[in-house]
Amino acid sequence: MTEVALSAYSAFYLYLIMLLVQWAVATFSKAKEPNAVPGKISDDLSHDSFIFRAHRTFHNTLENSALFIGTVLFAFVINYQSPIFAMCVWVYVIARLIHMALYYVIATEKNPSPRSYFFLIGVLANVVMLVMIGLRLIA
Repeated sequence: MTEVALSAYSAFYLYLIMLLVQWAVATFSKAKEPNAVPGKISDDLSHDSFIFRAHRTFHNTLENSALFIGTVLFAFVINYQSPIFAMCVWVYVIARLIHMALYYVIATEKNPSPRSYFFLIGVLANVVMLVMIGLRLIA
């Protein structure tokens, strides 16, 4: 296995661990509440509630996972190995980690919030990866 492939695999693994952590934080923070119903949060909650923010962090990551996971797995299947691609995978994962941390600590209804910029960095990294794969396919 090349260093480039190992780097991309490591970043992807970290992403999956991050997803597991987000699920655990969302699940267990809500489970501590009295009368907690699995899979449902109160409609009365908003950004001032950590339970709401943990739930939204996890679901926001899930909403963005399909494109990222699909992009990365497609690259792995076609054995696309590029240092720039691997760097984009790392940029995406780091942007999502910062997005997660900011969502956990900043209670704001403001849009864009500070986390929005890291969401956009992640989207941009994913678009670059898709373009790189597309260029590889037509070459």
